[in-house]
Amino acid sequence: MASLPRSAPAADVERLVAVAARWRSTPTSCRDYAILLLLARLGLRRGEVAALGLDDIDWRAGELTVVGKGDRVERLPLPAEPGEAIAAWLVDGRPTCQTRSVFTTLRPPGSPLSAGAIGHIVGSACRDAGLDRIGAHRLRHTLASSMLQAGASLSEVGQVLRHRSAMSTVIYAKVDEGALRPLAPPWPGTAPAGADAGARNLMRPWPGTRP
Repeated sequence: MASLPRSAPAADVERLVAVAARWRSTPTSCRDYAILLLLARLGLRRGEVAALGLDDIDWRAGELTVVGKGDRVERLPLPAEPGEAIAAWLVDGRPTCQTRSVFTTLRPPGSPLSAGAIGHIVGSACRDAGLDRIGAHRLRHTLASSMLQAGASLSEVGQVLRHRSAMSTVIYAKVDEGALRPLAPPWPGTAPAGADAGARNLMRPWPGTRP
């Protein structure tokens, strides 16, 4: 477990988002707020945010198409909060340009943002909020930890983070040892633990998955 993911305090992430929300008075701040929500609420990687195209958003279905690790194409639900923030940026902030990237520069206008630029946006938002720097990937880790602490199962967390292997998700159980117990087989001579009666349904089933 040498490479345990480092999460940030959930209160710091909420402060980061809240401060960015209050400062949505310029095109730049509208863009940066939408980016923060995709990182913090959907757990997207910064490269995935940078690669988002206009055609990747299905507004009618409320879904995003994301190209993840290994060039896997996946459809994700787009919740109202980040969806509204993206819409505000596209309508009131994004410059008219030829690129199909969702997130672009403003000066000069219309160049796609890079993954590195996404990281710089998170760093700037941390300074504005009076916080120590939180890397973009730590927002992903924090989402996973917060879900576990709120009662989500490891399979639910793995689904949100789009892990190919359950073992990629198990490392997050370090923050909630209770979530790890159902994965362990019973020791010889012991009765199996009873199933959790409280079915958790923190989010609707994701597209393409079975209930």
